[in-house]
Parts: sequence; C-alpha cells; structure tokens
Amino acid sequence: QVQLVESGGGLVQPGGSLRLSCAASGPGTFFGFDAMGWYRQAPGKQRELVASITTGGIANYADSVKGRFTISRENGKNSVYLQMNSLKPEDTAVYYCNFNRRGTGYWGQGTQVTVSS
Repeated sequence: QVQLVESGGGLVQPGGSLRLSCAASGPGTFFGFDAMGWYRQAPGKQRELVASITTGGIANYADSVKGRFTISRENGKNSVYLQMNSLKPEDTAVYYCNFNRRGTGYWGQGTQVTVSS
C-alpha cells in the first residue's frame, strides 16, 4: 500500500518560481521505487510527461521545460521534487507525481499550478 502526497502548487506570476514536492508513505514504500516523475494536465488536454528521474539520478525533460525545470529525488525519503523557474502561462496545469516499481505505477492526487498576472 502506497500513498503519494504532493505539495507546493499555487498561483505565481509569469517569470516566477515554484517548487513541487511529492512524498510516498505507507507499508509499501519499504523497498523503494524505480523511476519517479512529474506529469501535468491542462484543461482540455491529455496528461503529459514533464520530467522523470531514474534511481541513479539520470533526468529526462519535456522539450517545453528544458532549461527551466529541474527534477531531483531523495531515495531515503521516497521523495521527488520539481523546481520550476521562469514559469509561463502555458505551464498552468494540474501536476501529478508518479512513482514506479517493477512496472506498477502509483499516482498522487495532483496539485494545481497557475501562472497568471
């Protein structure tokens, strides 16, 4: 049994920054996780991968966020983070964290990020 809880979303002006956090809890976290990632879904659009990171720390980013977002993880805390800089209105979406272990995916409940002046 695994629960993921995100935090750090909110309203920010264009050009601003936010840091999202996601932590896993529950007895199912004992063995840790493989890849972790962040996805987002804007109104009327499909959910898309924003960034992912392997157990060894190799990160992958969507082209739209390269150079602006940074993903990191703390394996000992079963946590993943997303530092978002130079935010744009088109980054507005609900952001979801995703943890994987041996082909099973776990999702958080989502946190709203709104970029607007």
